[in-house]
Amino acid sequence: MTKPRAAGVSIASNALLIGLKLAAAAITGSIAVLSEALHSSIDLIASVIAFIAVRRADVPADEDHPYGHEKVENVAATIEGMLILVGAGVIIYEAVRRLVNGAEVESLGIGIAVIAFSALANFGVSWFLRRQARRFESPALAGDAAHLGTDAFTSVGVLIGLVLVEFTGIAAIDSAVAIVVAIVIVFAGVRILRSSAGVLVDESPPPEEMDRIEAAIATSRPAEMVGYHNLRARNTGRRRYIDLHVQFKTGTTLERAHALAHTLREAIEAEIPSSEVLIHVEPEASVRDGRELPPHLRAG
Repeated sequence: MTKPRAAGVSIASNALLIGLKLAAAAITGSIAVLSEALHSSIDLIASVIAFIAVRRADVPADEDHPYGHEKVENVAATIEGMLILVGAGVIIYEAVRRLVNGAEVESLGIGIAVIAFSALANFGVSWFLRRQARRFESPALAGDAAHLGTDAFTSVGVLIGLVLVEFTGIAAIDSAVAIVVAIVIVFAGVRILRSSAGVLVDESPPPEEMDRIEAAIATSRPAEMVGYHNLRARNTGRRRYIDLHVQFKTGTTLERAHALAHTLREAIEAEIPSSEVLIHVEPEASVRDGRELPPHLRAG
């Protein structure tokens, strides 16, 4: 299974569910079911974006994009998050309008059956996409899985609302459930935006990952190494870019320092998969702006 094929499964699933939900909404007149159809429509757009993004992200680095195209997936996830928020706004508007003006719902058995099927389908596809996202470390597939997972839970909420309307005859429950669904969607959208924005602004990896990098340095530290400083790391899609300055004892040849830096780089890249490490080699008495670096920097 490739990333594009995984995204294709999501596209097919969403297209089927949109058709079923729109038909059920037309028959029942339920705003909650219509909100589910809108949610699936947004998911379909997001799935198409994810499909395009994962294909583009795998394109090798070129002259215009020397660091590769992995961030395309995070751009896609950002668009998906914004689409979720727009969809939630439309749902809330229509639900409030119906609460104010009043609306009837009927033939709820069809709506209940469609939404129950939708919940089961989305749970299954979301589980599948989440596994593929972990396998390929794909933000776009992870965002798509989050969409469908949210859609599955909101479908359960809508299902409960339809059952309550069926038993109580209170049509306003339908609009109230739609508003709750929209609020859940907002939280999902904000979470996706926060995650993707962190990568787009070169956010550092989690502290525990930085600790693993430092542990790898400590384990592989050669006798000629005096210390290190300016250790930095950033996320770019599924890759990590790590750079640091390493200082070597006076008298260490450039060839030897270069070889030791390569060994250290390999140790870090082995500890942090999908990483690229750049090491700047410096002499023991490193000078910056005409002054020797203070001991606490030289010691690392």
